[in-house]
Amino acid sequence: MLILLVEDDRSIAHALQRALHTQGYSVNTVGNGKTALLAIETERPDLVILDLGLPDMDGLDVLRKVRARDVELPILLLTARAELDDKVAGLDSGADDYLAKPFEMTELQARLRVMERRLTTARTAEISIGRVTLDINHHSVARDGDAIELSRREFMLLKSLMENAGRVQTRNTLENRLYSWGEEVASNALEVHIHHLRKKLGADFIKTVRGVGYRVDSP
Repeated sequence: MLILLVEDDRSIAHALQRALHTQGYSVNTVGNGKTALLAIETERPDLVILDLGLPDMDGLDVLRKVRARDVELPILLLTARAELDDKVAGLDSGADDYLAKPFEMTELQARLRVMERRLTTARTAEISIGRVTLDINHHSVARDGDAIELSRREFMLLKSLMENAGRVQTRNTLENRLYSWGEEVASNALEVHIHHLRKKLGADFIKTVRGVGYRVDSP
C-alpha cells in the first residue's frame, strides 16, 4: 500500500515513515499543502495521512480540495487539534478518520489496517488462498501451515497481490507499493521478487498476465 504522509515536522515525518516502512507500507512524504495536492494529482496514493497544521495552508482546506476531486481516496487526519469541534469539522469536511497528537503508533497502525481493508477484497487480518495464508497483523506467511521467511518487500508484494485477489496488479502499481520516492529501483527488481516468491510458494501461485502485470486467483 502506498501512503502519502503530509507532515511539515521533519522529525515526526521521518519517525512515522520509518515506523510505517517496518509495517510493510511504502510511504512518500511532503511538507506542505500545495505539494500534497500536486502529489495526489500526479500519482494517486492508496491512502493519505494529513496533518492539519501545515505552513502554507490549513489542512482542512487541503482536505476539501482533495474531496472536490476525489471522494474515494481514504484520508486520516493527524493533528494536535484535539477539541471535539475540530474533530467534527474534519469529519464533516470528508476525512475518514481522525487521530489526535500525541498518539501511540500501535493505534495509528490499527486504524490504517481498518482503512486498508476497506480498499481490498480482503475483509480480515488473515488471508488464505489455496495453500498459502498471510497474517497482516503478525507479518507472517505460511504454506500448508509451515512458516515461510520473506523479506520485507517480498511480504509487501505478496500482501498487495493477496489483498486484491482476482484483480490484475500492474507492474507500475506494484512498484509504487514497494518503493518510496528517491529509492533506486533496478529494472528487473519486481521480477526478482516474483521469482523468489514463486520458489517459496509454488510456481503457479502468482500468475503472469502478459503485457499487464500479475495476479493471484481469488480464494
